[in-house]
Amino acid sequence: MSGPRILVISPNWIGDAVMAQPLLQLLRRAHPECVIDVLAPPSVAPVWRAMREVAEVLETPFRHGALQLRERWKYAQVLRARGYAEAYVLPNTLKYALIPWLAGIPKRVGYKGEMRHGLINRMHHDDVPPRPMVPFYASLAGAPGPAARDVPRPVMQVDPARSAAVCAQHGIDSTRSLVLFAPGAEFGAAKRWPARHFAALAQAIRARDPNAQIGLLGSPKDKPACDDIVAITGADGMFNLAGVTRLDEAVALIAAASSVVANDSGLLHVASALNRPVVALYGPTDPDHAPPFSDMARAMSLRLACSPCRQRECPLGHHNCMEQMEASMVWQALRPMLGPQ
Repeated sequence: MSGPRILVISPNWIGDAVMAQPLLQLLRRAHPECVIDVLAPPSVAPVWRAMREVAEVLETPFRHGALQLRERWKYAQVLRARGYAEAYVLPNTLKYALIPWLAGIPKRVGYKGEMRHGLINRMHHDDVPPRPMVPFYASLAGAPGPAARDVPRPVMQVDPARSAAVCAQHGIDSTRSLVLFAPGAEFGAAKRWPARHFAALAQAIRARDPNAQIGLLGSPKDKPACDDIVAITGADGMFNLAGVTRLDEAVALIAAASSVVANDSGLLHVASALNRPVVALYGPTDPDHAPPFSDMARAMSLRLACSPCRQRECPLGHHNCMEQMEASMVWQALRPMLGPQ
């Protein structure tokens, strides 16, 4: 490719990285011959590697939360040598806006963020209330102004052979139905649907199809919740993979899934971008702000008067937005996605 070389600086969250993917589609549409590289934290890099627009993923060498000005200057010189014409700075922090400025990248695009005048030289301003996440990032492809319209949906891809290999590695039969649960949420406990509800849903799935396989995905922090689900449900046909799979393996498993049930989390948005049938569970967050985009998708929310509170822990102490979302309600949404027996 002989077009402009573009650097995209990734958000730090998996879900945000997925929802930024349409920005890449729009950049490629505007510059078909461009080369798009992504600078991403190691924890997010596997998501970008599943996007066909990305030529190379560069992993950030910085410690979380630290300014590390000397290290950023040194790394900026590496980027300077790569000859980028444009940089899209997706995090709103000062420290990430420093990098393309120090690298001498001529066009530096991003939102106002924290005191970034001069560092960002094509500055966008968000709406009040904030625009949904996909248009939020996609709008950076155009001139500053209203939110982008007619935005493409996020798209990721995984080689089917890779998915089959990862299934085999973890003892999953890729020829049988596989329903995946993502019971975790890095943001906080308020986003979590209770383990007993996940367990009741698993029992409904197995009552309908005793041969169905149910996999539980998540980070090591999610393992206790997943252990609780298995303990209630029984281990037969259950694969507790929380803390066992790397992110790239979790992505490959999701690509092989018959359907996915997930809290509002990074894995939800991965499932959506892989166009898997998905039931998305929203409690303290707004389903309209970050909805799933699969061909078959249901966003579940009780839309209580106290939600969306956007808090990490329920400020009222009852967690009704998730506690009162019964398994039978989610089963009603999921059942048509499983197809005929």
